[in-house]
Amino acid sequence: MTELGAVAWPPAPIRTERLVLRESEARDRAAFIELFASPEVGTYLGGPRPRDELERAVPEVPGRRPGLFVIELDGAMIGMITLDRRDAERPGHVRPEAGETELGYMVLPRAWGRGYAAEACAAALGWFTDALPGEPVVLCTRSANDRAMRLAAKLGFTEVERFEEYGAEQWFGVWWRGTPSG
Repeated sequence: MTELGAVAWPPAPIRTERLVLRESEARDRAAFIELFASPEVGTYLGGPRPRDELERAVPEVPGRRPGLFVIELDGAMIGMITLDRRDAERPGHVRPEAGETELGYMVLPRAWGRGYAAEACAAALGWFTDALPGEPVVLCTRSANDRAMRLAAKLGFTEVERFEEYGAEQWFGVWWRGTPSG
């Protein structure tokens, strides 16, 4: 997120029933590389990146920036969540001036199907709306990504529009405090 205003970063770790959302640490480097090199994770994100390229490019402490949470389970990183300003040049906005915060997430395949993404995203949305009340959060995913579509619905995102981007139909939704997860 490029503008957090008066919000201090990083926040204290966010604890859920099973997970911790926290700032990235050096011990997370291997999991970041595994995440970005995973063919399964890359299916709807433009494909996996070559592991050797990642080994050279990923810094010692990857992902240390405002708006990025590591998802930790039992002391190990299983994924990440991002809260970033959506580029005004991209299609899909709920405000005329654009600049909405967009939720993104990636979870390692070995952690799929257990509700971790929903638990982590709900916690991040709760933190965000406490930190920046009244701000909408948007989510964009390929409409062909059934898992992401189910998660968006579970979190309470409502469809705003669909459009073509990156050679595929994209689903664009919005979440406001007060929707089912808020």
